[in-house]
Amino acid sequence: MAKHNIYKMSVSEVYPHYITKAEKKGRTKEEVDEIIIWLTGYTQAQLDKELEKKTDFETFFVNAPNMNPARTLIKGVICGIRVEDIEEPIMKEIRYLDKLVDELAKGKSMDKILRK
Repeated sequence: MAKHNIYKMSVSEVYPHYITKAEKKGRTKEEVDEIIIWLTGYTQAQLDKELEKKTDFETFFVNAPNMNPARTLIKGVICGIRVEDIEEPIMKEIRYLDKLVDELAKGKSMDKILRK
């Protein structure tokens, strides 16, 4: 089966859209970064470096230093599909990130987004 096109898309291509989506709803770039860092275990410096290198989504998630085990608590629908029903591991990680950014844009508190 062919891999989805998003796997080879660079995170830095999509990242500005995450920021725009958050800022339109009064949230910040720093909150988006906090979500990505929470999910992946990258430090801010590592995240900045991955964005600068234009790392693709597949590599970004495969090489993530410490995927947060609490990410499995992320439930709900993104792009018409329940995240908990996605079987392909990399796609699931991408959709977890999409869902967290959606929650941020919908005004959820950071404690709830970060499953505290």
